[in-house]
Amino acid sequence: MTRPHCEKCEELLQLYVDGELDEGDAHTAEAHLDRCGYCRSRYRLERRFRAVLRQFAAEPISDELRQRLSSLRSMPR
Repeated sequence: MTRPHCEKCEELLQLYVDGELDEGDAHTAEAHLDRCGYCRSRYRLERRFRAVLRQFAAEPISDELRQRLSSLRSMPR
């Protein structure tokens, strides 16, 4: 079972990695990442994944592809 703070961080993570959060939500995400090793690991994985994509992508990722990749993350395991 996921803790409520982790659930909120999970909602914010993609936008945080993209630098698209407002100052308040960015602060919320950063504070949680400072305290939670699991979410911090997820954040680092997302950053590495995007770095690899940028390295191999000839064109920027479209919004549609970004949304499709994000939806894969929320599928049941």
